[in-house]
Amino acid sequence: MSQVLPTPPRTRPEVHEDLAALAARHGLTVSGARPSLPQYIRQLWARRHFISAFATAKLTATYSQAKLGQVWQVMTPLLNAAVYYFIFGVLLGTKNGVPDYIPFLVTGVFVWTFTQSSIMAGTRAISGNIGLVRALHFPRAALPISFCLQQLQQLLFSMAALVVILLIVGVPPAVSWVLAVPALVLQFVFNAGVSMVLARIGAKTPDIAQLMPFVLRTWMYVSGVMWSIENLLQRHGDWPVWLDDVLRANPAAVYIDLMRFALIDTFTASQLPPHVWAWAVGWAVLAGAGGFIYFWKAEETYGRG
Repeated sequence: MSQVLPTPPRTRPEVHEDLAALAARHGLTVSGARPSLPQYIRQLWARRHFISAFATAKLTATYSQAKLGQVWQVMTPLLNAAVYYFIFGVLLGTKNGVPDYIPFLVTGVFVWTFTQSSIMAGTRAISGNIGLVRALHFPRAALPISFCLQQLQQLLFSMAALVVILLIVGVPPAVSWVLAVPALVLQFVFNAGVSMVLARIGAKTPDIAQLMPFVLRTWMYVSGVMWSIENLLQRHGDWPVWLDDVLRANPAAVYIDLMRFALIDTFTASQLPPHVWAWAVGWAVLAGAGGFIYFWKAEETYGRG
């Protein structure tokens, strides 16, 4: 008789180290992992040319199908200003007591449109470009920043039309016009910060884009775009002090007032809220830095799920 030897039991090879340690030992990292904040800033700066080119391309494509092309960059806010002038200035009489109401209104419309368009574009920055986000590796903050840069370029075209309007209605050029530059820089930082906050929210909840037009419309009506906050507060002296402070400290109203003060000689310093430049810098730092960090913390989640 032949003797059958027992088959030794199969044993799984021992795992001498866990997978994370093995990957670390061979220099492997998680795909799409969030870099440190300083590294993220360096990556973003290295792609500054892409951000600029992407913004310019999007601006050009926006009006590429229209027969008038880039003319609509100026015509759109001007037509909005004309509608607001008829409804609010003529029918509702908000122009009463406001010197140079036309440049007052046009400045408010142009500056507000910059904030409004930046925030709306930022809300869809990730969800509306999901193919690009999934296909290429780059700092995702480049998208909301590039959309804000696109709206800044749009505003600069509008500002050229605003200068012509100022000269036509008799507002002389002044040294104070240079104050428009720091005001626009601070507003751009504020817009970019808010856009990054909403870009992160919109990446997970795309429905926020449907809600934002109602929020922005309400914000516009309390920001003194079509009427003077100073005149309103004088007529309602019995209002609570905190309500006056809220209206004056409203970031949209702060940047609008700074631009009016810079460009319109009849809009004097007495019409500005107290510490207006401190408010402008504070809102820019709070929204810019806070929004950037908030967006960066979810960097590895964009385009997944």
